[in-house]
Amino acid sequence: MATKYLRIQRLRRVYVWELPVRFYHWLNALVLLALIATGFYIANPLAIQSQREATNQYTMGWVRYVHFAAAYLFFFNFLFRLYWGFVGNKYANWKQFIPTSGRFFKEMWHVFKMDILMLKGKEHMSVGHNAMAGFIYFLTFIAFLVQCLTGFGLYAAMSDWWFPHLFSWVPSLLGGEILTRQIHHWAMWVFILFVIIHVYLVFYHDYVEGRGEMSSMGGGWKFIEEETFEENKPLTPNPETKELVTAEPKK
Repeated sequence: MATKYLRIQRLRRVYVWELPVRFYHWLNALVLLALIATGFYIANPLAIQSQREATNQYTMGWVRYVHFAAAYLFFFNFLFRLYWGFVGNKYANWKQFIPTSGRFFKEMWHVFKMDILMLKGKEHMSVGHNAMAGFIYFLTFIAFLVQCLTGFGLYAAMSDWWFPHLFSWVPSLLGGEILTRQIHHWAMWVFILFVIIHVYLVFYHDYVEGRGEMSSMGGGWKFIEEETFEENKPLTPNPETKELVTAEPKK
């Protein structure tokens, strides 16, 4: 009679996403939604039928105000994330996003085969971002920069404040405001595509791996296999001192 063995996974609760990273993530999600919604309206305004004077309704004025306010939040939140890439824990560090070694490219290819090509093999397990996710986030950071440059470049011509005028050179560099506006619009579709793929993969990995992928961006904690934990040697917070120390495996 065949004997079956049940292998029980040993999981460790690991603090991965720090509060500043989680704050950046959710603030960025909110301002992106506001920017996309108002951006569509500015590009193609709705015909609002009303007997009131358009100047009294001020619909476009309020939409533009929300768009510009969200743009400032977007820009300074982006600068904060760049800063935190140097002072945060290892999962927030810029080395998680920029390919700096052959191992990084090898891991990217492995994740690509498993997640995109759906080939059979041993799934790559990581504590923070895997290499492919980190590189995609790096590309979105470049898109953030493009969106900020083109957006404030367009805004410079209609603003009296000194800050937008720091970007007044952008339309001239790109050949005029028409092309600048088109690039700004195309970059918006990059974010829309990214959001769709991002949400799908979060649900996919949470379902397949069962490591608390979705809830981790709320509380910061994930459940990591002991083997994966030992391979990555992550930093976890000491519950008494709140300092980051190398956690020892449980006996």
